[in-house]
Amino acid sequence: MSPIFDFLFEQYYEYETHFIVLEVIAVIFGFLSVLFSKQNNIWVYPTGMISTSIFVYLLLVWGLLGDMMINAYYFIMSVYGWYIWTKKVDGEHTTPISYTTKKEHKISITIFFSTILFVFVIYQIFDKWTSWTAYVDTITTAIFFVGMWLMAKRKVENWLYWIIGDIISVPLYFYKGFTFTSFQYLIFTFIAIFGYFAWKKNINKNPQTY
Repeated sequence: MSPIFDFLFEQYYEYETHFIVLEVIAVIFGFLSVLFSKQNNIWVYPTGMISTSIFVYLLLVWGLLGDMMINAYYFIMSVYGWYIWTKKVDGEHTTPISYTTKKEHKISITIFFSTILFVFVIYQIFDKWTSWTAYVDTITTAIFFVGMWLMAKRKVENWLYWIIGDIISVPLYFYKGFTFTSFQYLIFTFIAIFGYFAWKKNINKNPQTY
């Protein structure tokens, strides 16, 4: 094998084949979910639920508690988001894309710090403060929790949280030895940037009058 290939994928030599296959499947459905989200398509949720359910299993096996909680939360919020996106707000229209209100910004801040506290307690209980990555996990978990909540509410600003969290996750997952997942977050970063501008364009084209 080439040195570059070994550098990127050497950690997989010790993995069981079915774990590698499951990670690749989860990554593929993760890509589909983010693409559907950029397109403001309801399929973001069923594809996302497949991806997150697989990752919950894999991360539990790998002992990555913080990452597992993120994906478990994604699954739960996907159910909530699926409901919100299909809910009729006036008997005819579904929940539109909109900007985050001051109240929602305050709720976002509350979710962020509450998540940090929650993860801190969980890590203390399970003695997970064994690496510097645990501290980064705490921050990324809080960022993604807010991003997922805002996406479920169909708020433009959800993309800003995804962009920040994705950028942090690229080197983080690579360091942890999950190259496929690291590549996933690299591509997610670019999709999130395009998604942010696509949703802003959607609002400009479709001003809400109801």
